[in-house]
Amino acid sequence: MPDKKTVDRARRAERSGKSPSTQAGEFVRAEIEHVRDRKHGARSTRQAIAIGLSKARRAGVKLPPPAKGDASGRTRKQAERDLARGQETGRERPSAARARGAKKALAKEGRSAASRESLARQARAAARKRTAAERSAAAKRAARTRKAAARRK
Repeated sequence: MPDKKTVDRARRAERSGKSPSTQAGEFVRAEIEHVRDRKHGARSTRQAIAIGLSKARRAGVKLPPPAKGDASGRTRKQAERDLARGQETGRERPSAARARGAKKALAKEGRSAASRESLARQARAAARKRTAAERSAAAKRAARTRKAAARRK
């Protein structure tokens, strides 16, 4: 269960017109902090990011599942389930035994996934996969939300 501050920050981002990936970034940031604070570990930086994205979807962030070629079928299916869970209302509590088991497994993993070097390596690898056009389009979208915020002020 994500902490209240993280959910509040994501909601604020949603209200100010930020994209779902920006909203989900709050959950990813919180997950990296959990690894750094030794609440649990992660096998890799990608795993820590995936946990954050999953929590974001379950908390109601409308982040679409990865496209067909971007992730395995299993990952995509899980993302779809997480998204559906986040859109439900009046849902039941998750199994305590299952949550304990997941936490116990993560506690055995290392902490280096949240190091500056690991995060930088992951960011560079992700950036290399994107084309110049994709990067340009993302920058233009970001500029649009900034301009709107400036106009409101």
